[in-house]
Amino acid sequence: MTMLSVAGLAVSRGGLPVLENLDFTLEAGHALVLRGPNGIGKTTLLRTLAGLQPALAGTVSMPPESMAYAAHSDGLKSTLTVRENLTFWSSVYATHDIEPALDRMNLRSLEHRAALSLSAGQKRRLGLARLLVTGRPVWVLDEPTVSLDTASVALFAEAVRGHLASGGAALIATHIDLGLDEARVLDLGPFKARPPEEGGMMGAFDEAFL
Repeated sequence: MTMLSVAGLAVSRGGLPVLENLDFTLEAGHALVLRGPNGIGKTTLLRTLAGLQPALAGTVSMPPESMAYAAHSDGLKSTLTVRENLTFWSSVYATHDIEPALDRMNLRSLEHRAALSLSAGQKRRLGLARLLVTGRPVWVLDEPTVSLDTASVALFAEAVRGHLASGGAALIATHIDLGLDEARVLDLGPFKARPPEEGGMMGAFDEAFL
């Protein structure tokens, strides 16, 4: 089953095209890892897929209410405890069961601590645990392992494997090897927007504003 389909997609950052002619699909039970140098447009692409900014061209298709997007921010309420943060997010998504998330991301011993007292890595684990309480089948993740130590990266990778095994899908922008041998890799380099003299989207974009 196709969970996400992208066709002819072009995206921009700061008013300038950065990627164009993107075509890919993401199937249930599969992960796709985005690779490319800093500035290539990974975050811009994910924000566009999440509906946070419009595409310049192309289409993005997925079932309604199917995506959970985790950006650079952990999305935590600092005065709430670990348990209270997960309870809040589970109520937003009407899932209500937070126990597997506490266990999967090794947060059980921290569940009564306020988020503001957590280390950067612990906050990141809590932020990622939110994914487990959304009930959404498509995870879109932007550098999810920032601030995580080696053991926590392994925890996260195992959580992704569990999600895939249950029929979910994951699109992940990362610079590190997560050890997900089952994941496909999409190098964004060939999709970098071309300058006008090469007939790229930049030229069409400029002409639209003349």
